[in-house]
Amino acid sequence: MKQNLLSGAIMLLAGSLLAADSSPKGDVGNAAKNLAAKGNYSWKTTVETAGGGGGGRFRPGPTDGKADKDGTISLAMTRGDNTIEAVLNGTKGAIKTTDGWKSLSEATAGDGGDQPNPGRFLARMLQTYKAPAAEAEDLLSKAKEMKKSDDAFSAELTEEGVKQIFARGPRRPGADAPSPTNAKGSVKFWLNDGALSKYQYNLQGTMDFNGNDVNINRTTTVEIKDVGTTKITVPEEAKKKLS
Repeated sequence: MKQNLLSGAIMLLAGSLLAADSSPKGDVGNAAKNLAAKGNYSWKTTVETAGGGGGGRFRPGPTDGKADKDGTISLAMTRGDNTIEAVLNGTKGAIKTTDGWKSLSEATAGDGGDQPNPGRFLARMLQTYKAPAAEAEDLLSKAKEMKKSDDAFSAELTEEGVKQIFARGPRRPGADAPSPTNAKGSVKFWLNDGALSKYQYNLQGTMDFNGNDVNINRTTTVEIKDVGTTKITVPEEAKKKLS
């Protein structure tokens, strides 16, 4: 009898500890890990700007992405009327240019000139690119108290976290990372059957561009699909640049 009572008490205590560990932030973190564990998935990223400020000049078109369990990421990035392809794996990457496939190091070679080069700009951006499962965990680490309302989890981002995200943007070699003033932001996550299905984050701040203060108000939305059924085909020319 005493043994049964002791076992019951232990089970109740264990249940209480598990309940105490459960939290909105923990739920989102587990959902991001579940997505990564699925092996493969696809996504669509869209960016919107508000207020008519300078953020519109840097707003990219939609990006369609795929991730595989071996770490390969395939991207199709729309910029104006063009679609630019890229493949990433770990610290290596390749981007398709008008001169064919180039490694990211080749695409950024000779960087620092005054002549605009969209391919070079994108290659620099891809050096810090994160697939959704990893980006979601990164955003979660920069979030304040997470709250659940209706079908989503939301939180404000820390000021330092927002500055770190802005700093990931491309810049000339040797140039200081941008340091926005009035930096603030928020993030929102949606889950489906315990896995991450969508997230959205808003970044705001004032940036100095060529001596002019420009207000940025940018919202990025990432919608995840085809979990477990996505397949990636890497062109042979791109594979050579990843070796």
